[in-house]
Amino acid sequence: MKPLSLLIEILIILGVTIKTIRAEKHNKRQKERNVTTQVSANEIKQYLPHILEQRTSSNVINKRENLLEKKKNQRKIRIKGIQNKDILRNKNHLQKQAEKNFTDEGDQLFKMGIKVLQQSKSQKQKEEAYLLFAKAADMGNLKAMEKMADALLFGNFGMQNITAAIQLYESLAKEGSCKAQNALGFLSSYGIGMEYDQAKALIYYTFGSAGGSIMSQMILGYRYLSGINVLQNCEVALSYYKKVADHIADTFEKSEGVPVEKVRLTERPENLSSNSEILDWDIYQYYKFLAERGDVQIQVSLGQLHLIGRKGLDQDYHKALHYFLKAAKAGSANAMAFIGKMYLEGNAAALQNNATAFKYFSMAASKGNAIGLHGLGLLYFYGKGVPVNYAEALKYFQKAAEKGWPDAQFQLGFMYYSGSGIWKDYKLAFKYFYLASQSGQPLAIYYLAEMYATGTGVVRSCRTAVELYKGVCELGHWAEKFLTAYFAYKDGDIDSSLVQYALLAEMGYEVAQSNSAFILESKKANILEKEKMYPMALLLWNRAAIQGNAFARVKIGDYHYYGYGTKKDYQTAATHYSIAADKYHNAQAMFNLAYMYEHGLGIAKDIHLARRLYDMAAQTSPDAYIPVFFALMNLETMHLLRDILFFNFTMRWNWLKPDNTIGPHWDLFVIGLIVAGLILLLRNHRG
Repeated sequence: MKPLSLLIEILIILGVTIKTIRAEKHNKRQKERNVTTQVSANEIKQYLPHILEQRTSSNVINKRENLLEKKKNQRKIRIKGIQNKDILRNKNHLQKQAEKNFTDEGDQLFKMGIKVLQQSKSQKQKEEAYLLFAKAADMGNLKAMEKMADALLFGNFGMQNITAAIQLYESLAKEGSCKAQNALGFLSSYGIGMEYDQAKALIYYTFGSAGGSIMSQMILGYRYLSGINVLQNCEVALSYYKKVADHIADTFEKSEGVPVEKVRLTERPENLSSNSEILDWDIYQYYKFLAERGDVQIQVSLGQLHLIGRKGLDQDYHKALHYFLKAAKAGSANAMAFIGKMYLEGNAAALQNNATAFKYFSMAASKGNAIGLHGLGLLYFYGKGVPVNYAEALKYFQKAAEKGWPDAQFQLGFMYYSGSGIWKDYKLAFKYFYLASQSGQPLAIYYLAEMYATGTGVVRSCRTAVELYKGVCELGHWAEKFLTAYFAYKDGDIDSSLVQYALLAEMGYEVAQSNSAFILESKKANILEKEKMYPMALLLWNRAAIQGNAFARVKIGDYHYYGYGTKKDYQTAATHYSIAADKYHNAQAMFNLAYMYEHGLGIAKDIHLARRLYDMAAQTSPDAYIPVFFALMNLETMHLLRDILFFNFTMRWNWLKPDNTIGPHWDLFVIGLIVAGLILLLRNHRG
C-alpha cells in the first residue's frame, strides 16, 4: 500500500485537472442536464479521484480505522467482561458477506459495461459503458480499473491524464495485472511520463508475457525477431508469435475477423479527409442516395461495409440486411449469398437459421456465385441443417475455389491438411493455403505458418514461419486502434493519436511506426520533450525502413543529411538514398542521390552519374518531372559556365605557349634574339 503523501499528490493532480475541465466545459444548463439520466464523459471523470483514492491510501485509512474500531470494541468487551465468540463470528461473517456483495456488484457492473461497449454504435453508448466501468472500478474491480487506466492513457472522451494512468498501472501491477505490466513497459520504452529505460521495459514485458498478456508476447516476438535490446533469435520469436497467432486463429474460427484500414499519415498530410481508406461522410451520403435510387452494385457494397464495419463505418446488421434484401430482390447473386451468410452465422438482424441460409445460398449458387457455392459447402461440411456430407462439401468448395473465392480455397486446403473426408495430402493443402493467402485469408496464412514452423509438407523455415505468424498476429482486435488513432489525429488530438500509434509501433506494425515518426517530427505532441522527438522519430523511421518502407529509408537519409536527431553524415545519407533508389526505385532517393553526386557531398563528384540519376527520377515518377527539369537546367547551366571559363583560360594559356606562337624551333629564335641583343650592347659600349 502507498503512503498518504501519494494520495494527496494524486488528488491534487486529478482534482485540479478535473475541476478545470468541468469549469470550462460545463455551464449551468449542462449541470442541469447532468442531474438527469443523460450520460456524459464528465460523469466518468468524477469517479477518477475516487478510483485512485481506492487504490492508494483509502485502504490504509480503512485498515487503520478498522483496527481502531476493533481495539475500542475489544476494550469495551474486556471492560464489560463479555467474551462471546459467537458474536465475533457473526460480525466476521457479516463483514465478509458485505465485502462479497460489494465485489459481486462491481463484477456485475463491469460485465454490463462490456456488454454495452460491444453493442455500442454511438459515442454516447460508449460513454455509458465507461461510466459503468468507472462505477465498477470505484468498487475495487481490477478489470474495470484496467479499462479506466487505458482510458486515461489513450485519452478516451478527452480525459487523457498519463500521470494518473501510471499511478493506476503501478498499483495494478503490484496486484499481478499483466495488462498493467505491458502498459508500463510501453511507457518506459518511449519515456512517456516515465524515465526512458529499454531494459526496464523488457522486464515489464517479460512479466506481462508470463502473466498471459497477449500484447506483451507479441512485442517480445517482434523484439527477438528484430534484435531490439535483445540478441536476435528467430526460434524465440517463433515461440512468442505462435502463442499470439494461436489465440487469433481461435477467434477467427469462431467468427470472421474484421479487417482494419491502416491510413498512412505520410501519404496525405495536407488533406487526410480525402484518404481512400476512410469513406468520407459526404460520399457516404451520396452512395446512400444512389442505393435508394436502385443502384444494385452500390446496395451490395454498402451492405458489405455495414456487415463488417469497414471504411470507418460502424457495424450495423440491420442496415446491411436492408441493402442486401433490396439488391437480392433486384436479382443480385452476391446479395443473396451475403444474406445466406448472415443467417448462417446469426446476428441481431438475422437470427441464426440454417434453413433460411440454405435457401439463399442455393439461390446464389444456382447463378454460379462463388460465395453461394462456398456457403453450401460449409453447410454440408459442418452438417448445419443437412447431414454431414464431405463429398458434397468438397464438390462445392472446389467449384467456389475455381472461381477464385479465397475462403473456399482455404476450406479445400484444410480438408487436405486434416484429412476430413479425404486422404491427407500436404502438397495439395499447401497449394490451396498459398492461393488463399494471396488474397489475405487469415486462417490460410496461419496454417501456412504452421507448415513452415513444423516442416510439414515443406522444408522447415523459421524465418518464413515467423513472418507468416506476424501477419496473423497483426489482425488482432488491437488493430482497431488504427481507426481511433487516425480520427484523433484528424480531430487535432495529437497526444492521444501518438500514444495509440506508438503502442501499435511497439507491437511491430510498420504503418504505425512511420505514422508515429511522422507525428514526432512535426513536434506538435506535448507528451515528450522537444529534444527527444527527433531521436525517437529516427528510431521509428529506422524500424519501419527495416520492414521495407521506402519512404522511411529516404527519411533516414534526410535525418543524416541535415543532422536531425543525429550528427550530419553525408556518407551515411548517401548510403540510405542508394538503398532506397536501388532496392525500391524511389524517385525522391534518386533525386537526392543525384544532387549529392552533382556536388560531391559524401561521395565522389560525378556529373554524368548525377545527370543519369536525375533522368531516372523523372522516368520513375511523374511528380519528379518538374523538380528534375529545374535541377538539370541548373546542372547544365553551371556546367556550361565552367566550360566557358575553362575555354578562356585554356586559350590564354595556349597563346602564352612558345610552341603555338613562334613555332617548334622557338629555342633557336630566342638564342638569336639573345645574340643580337649582346651585339647591340657591345656596339653601344664601344661607341
